[in-house]
Amino acid sequence: MCGIVGYIGPKSVVPVIIEGLRRLEYRGYDSAGIAVGGSPEHPNKLDLRRAPGKLKNLETVIAASPIDGTYGIGHTRWATHGRPTEENAHPHRDGTGTLVVVHNGIVENYLALKKSLIAKGHTFQSETDTEIIAHVIQDELELHEKMGAPRLDSETWVSTEANESQAVLISNTPDRLPLDEAVRRAVKRLTGAFAIGVLSAHAPDTLVAARMGPPAVIGIGEGEFFLASDVPGILHHTRNIHFLQDGEVAVLTKTGVRITDFENNELPLKIQRIAWDPIQAEKAGYKHFMLKEINEQPRAVRDTTLGRVSLETGEIFLPEMQISQQEFKAATGITIAACGTSWHSGLAGKFMIERLARLPVDVDYASEYRYRDPIPDATNLGLLITQSGETADTIAAQQELIRKGSKTLAICNVVGAAITRAAQGTITTNAGPEIGVASTKAFTAQLTALFVFALYLAQQRGTITPEESLHYVTELSKIPAKLEEVLRTVDAQCCELAKSFSTARDFLFLGRGIHYPIALEGALKLKEISYIHAEGYPAGEMKHGPNALIDETLPVVCIATKDPADPSSVLKYEKTLSNIQEVTARSGRVIAIAVEGDHEITQLVEHTIHIPAAPELLLPILEVVPLQLLAYHIAVRRGCDVDQPRNLAKSVTVE
Repeated sequence: MCGIVGYIGPKSVVPVIIEGLRRLEYRGYDSAGIAVGGSPEHPNKLDLRRAPGKLKNLETVIAASPIDGTYGIGHTRWATHGRPTEENAHPHRDGTGTLVVVHNGIVENYLALKKSLIAKGHTFQSETDTEIIAHVIQDELELHEKMGAPRLDSETWVSTEANESQAVLISNTPDRLPLDEAVRRAVKRLTGAFAIGVLSAHAPDTLVAARMGPPAVIGIGEGEFFLASDVPGILHHTRNIHFLQDGEVAVLTKTGVRITDFENNELPLKIQRIAWDPIQAEKAGYKHFMLKEINEQPRAVRDTTLGRVSLETGEIFLPEMQISQQEFKAATGITIAACGTSWHSGLAGKFMIERLARLPVDVDYASEYRYRDPIPDATNLGLLITQSGETADTIAAQQELIRKGSKTLAICNVVGAAITRAAQGTITTNAGPEIGVASTKAFTAQLTALFVFALYLAQQRGTITPEESLHYVTELSKIPAKLEEVLRTVDAQCCELAKSFSTARDFLFLGRGIHYPIALEGALKLKEISYIHAEGYPAGEMKHGPNALIDETLPVVCIATKDPADPSSVLKYEKTLSNIQEVTARSGRVIAIAVEGDHEITQLVEHTIHIPAAPELLLPILEVVPLQLLAYHIAVRRGCDVDQPRNLAKSVTVE
C-alpha cells in the first residue's frame, strides 16, 4: 500500500513529489522520503531526505535543509521489514551512495541475497528488504566492470554534511553499464513482488521503474514524465497513463519514455486517457470505495503474509512479539476480544488456534468483556482484534485483561494505534486504509493474520511438524491468486443474483464449524449496507428454531465447502447437505457456496457459487468474498449508500 511518485521535467521537483505523495496518503504509511537530482549548481547531484511519521515531518526536514532539482522520486512507506524509523525509510542507497531505490512489495529471497552480498563485502544500514535491491543493482554494475568494462569517472564529489541521510555523490561515468540494463539484470535475481523506482548519480536525468506484482503507472505530460504507484498521485498533472505490466521496465528521460521487458525487448507504450475526477481516481475507477476494497483483498492478504513466512522452510517470523517461547508454551488459554466484523474473525481464529496450537480459546464481545467479571491470569494471553486500534470497547477489554495480569497481543490495521502501544506484540494487517464503513479487506487481512499467528503459536509450542508448517505456508501463498480468481468469476454472478433477491425482507446465512463465523459475517455485511434483516446461524441449530422461518420467500445462503483431504471437513459437509435438504423441503430458496468441482450440491439447490479448493482453515478467506459481493450488489440495487450506511461509523471511539 506504499506510495511512490517520481518526476522528470522542467518543474521544481520537490513540490510535485510531495503533492503527489499527499494524494496517495489514503494508502497508509508510517515514514516518507525523497531523492532529488538536477539542481542548476550540481546537475549530477542526488540529495536525499527522509523522516519517520507523516509527510509534514519530511517537509520539516526539507525546510531545515532545502533541496531542489528537476527529477526525483519520493516514497511513503508502510513498515513490513523493520520499524518505521529514518534509517528504514525509503529511498534506500547502495553501498557506494550513488544509487537509490524505492520499492513497494516484498523480496522473498532477500535473506539469501543479503548473505551472498555480505560475503562480497557489502554492508547494510537498514532492516529492510528494499536496501538489498539497491545492492543487487550495484553488484550487477560491479560484475560488468570486472568483465572488462571499467568505470571511467571523470568527476567525483562526496558530500561532507554530517547527516548521513543527506550524503550524496556526484559522478560522470559515460562508459559504465547503463542503469536500465543493470536494473533488468538485478530484478531477474529477485523473487517476490515488487514495483521499484531507481535513480543513479551516474545516470542524470534518468528514472528507471520495474514491476512484478504491485501496481505502477507512467504518466505522459507535455515535456514531463511521471511514475506513481497509483493514478491519483499524478492525475492532477496528466491524464495520459501507461499502466506498467508485470515484467516491464520503463526508462523515463527528459525526451520520453521507453518500455521493455526484462530481456530488453522493446514494448509499445500503451497510453490510456483517464477520465476519472479526483474522487473517482482515489477509488481507482470503482463506483464505490467498498467495491474497490473488495477488489484489493488479494493484495491485502499478500501484504499481510509476505515477510512473515518462509516458503522454503515454513517458519513463521513475528519479530514484534515480546512474549517468549517459554511463555507461549506455558500459556493455558487465549482470550480474544473484538467487536463486529473483528469478532467474527476472532471466532474463525479460535478454530485455527485450537486446531494448530492445541490451546483453548475464548472469544468475547469486547463491549461485554469487562462486565462479566472475567477471570484471566498471568498464564492466559489476551488477543485484541481491531481495524482502527482505537475502538473504545476493545481498549477497555485490553485494560481489563492487563489489570487481571494477562499479557496482551494485538491484530490491528493502524501502526502505532492505542491498542498496539499497550500490547506486548502486534501483527499489523497490511490492508491499507479502509474507507468503506462496512469492513471487507480488513476482515480477510485479519483472517490471514490469525492463521499466521496460529502457525507461529503452533511452532512455538511444538504442536506442528516442519512438514505440516511448510504445507500450510505453501497453501497460504496460493490464496491471493485464488482470491483474484473468485473476484474474476463470481462478481457477475452475484450481480445477477441481486436482481432476484434485492426485494427480500429477510435473509438467513448458515455455516458449520469454522464456516459459521463466515455466515455471521455475510449476514452482517448484508444488514449493514442494504438494511435487509439478516441472521447468521450454525447449520446444525436449524431444527432448534430457525426452521420455523423458512418458506418460499426466504433466501437461505449456505456455506457448504469442503476439503476432501480432511475427514472432519468432509463430515461437516455431509451434515450441511442434510441441513440444506431441510431448507429445500420447506421451499426455502438456497444459495450455496461450494468448492469447484462439487456437482452434487448443484442438484440440490437453486443457485451455486463456486470458489477454488483450499485447506479447510483457509477456506473462510475465499468464502467471504462472494458474500461481500452479494451484499454490495443488493445494496446498490436498493439505492443504499454503500460506503456510508446510515447510523454507522468507521471507528467507534465511544462505548
